[in-house]
Amino acid sequence: MQFLSDNAASVHPKVWAAMQAADEADTPYDTDRLSAELDDRFAQVFGREVAVLWVATGTAANCLALSAFVPPHGGVVCHREAHIEMDECGAPGFYLHGAKLLLAEGENAKLNPDGIAAVLDAIRADVHQVQPHAVSITQASEYGCCYTPGELAKIDILAGERGLKLHIDGARFANAVVHLGRPAAECAGPADALSFGFVKNGAMNAEAVVFFDPTVADTVRFRRKRAGHLQSKGRFLAAQILAMLDGDTWLHNAASANAAAQAIGEGARERLLHPVEANEVFVRCTAAERQALRAQGFGFYDWGANAARFVAAWDTREDHAAALGRAIAAL
Repeated sequence: MQFLSDNAASVHPKVWAAMQAADEADTPYDTDRLSAELDDRFAQVFGREVAVLWVATGTAANCLALSAFVPPHGGVVCHREAHIEMDECGAPGFYLHGAKLLLAEGENAKLNPDGIAAVLDAIRADVHQVQPHAVSITQASEYGCCYTPGELAKIDILAGERGLKLHIDGARFANAVVHLGRPAAECAGPADALSFGFVKNGAMNAEAVVFFDPTVADTVRFRRKRAGHLQSKGRFLAAQILAMLDGDTWLHNAASANAAAQAIGEGARERLLHPVEANEVFVRCTAAERQALRAQGFGFYDWGANAARFVAAWDTREDHAAALGRAIAAL
């Protein structure tokens, strides 16, 4: 009964079928029929013109998106626990050719205007210090909590006043949309770029970078090639993304994962370290308690000395989630 990561989940049958259907001769790179459909399909999702590039990993999606806005001498404001800071092995500095991450605080791994302003106000506006060019937030956050449209609007106001672009790491964007119960456009708010995650939600190796100013994508196409992410058979990535969008499979999958997380959270109750809003559950428990859970067949990651993280996925079985909830309650 594995709750290690939604990255370990199986590939959705619709994705496999779409990849099989795409296994026919077509033009290479991103000039194929399926890749050409992406802009229009995402325009339907967000209700506005967009430009979309596929890549194979979330790290590439985040860094290529930010590369459009941040020069090598610039900086990106992000949360201290953000994925680009904690889990991408310096990739932002690599893709942005030395640009700096400027770390801010915020409850539940979410940024807020005060936390962002505290970082910005400490920077002198002169050539001797790294100047900020963008803000990057995570929807849902690294602790599984979601920004409401109102919270996004406040961050956008501050970003606009300071001349900053807004990027959203949406590795679990689908889970946030389901939790908030609002259209995708509202859950992305005023973002300039969105890393729209699919791998954690049923795809095999396809993520989308959505630019809300389509002209920005023209430069990033060259950056994607230079970074080694322009795949010769890109139609297979496009096929996965289109399959997930078809019939709102991305939302149905996220709803299943969120429901499983809620079942786990019900058992954790007073042990919860953060609200359960998406598909991650952070639980306070000792080393002995974690050992007891593993002895019952549950797989998960330790989260520091006295906590554990449990991640539900689109294919998490209801009985497994319920069993874990009961096991935590019985500790």
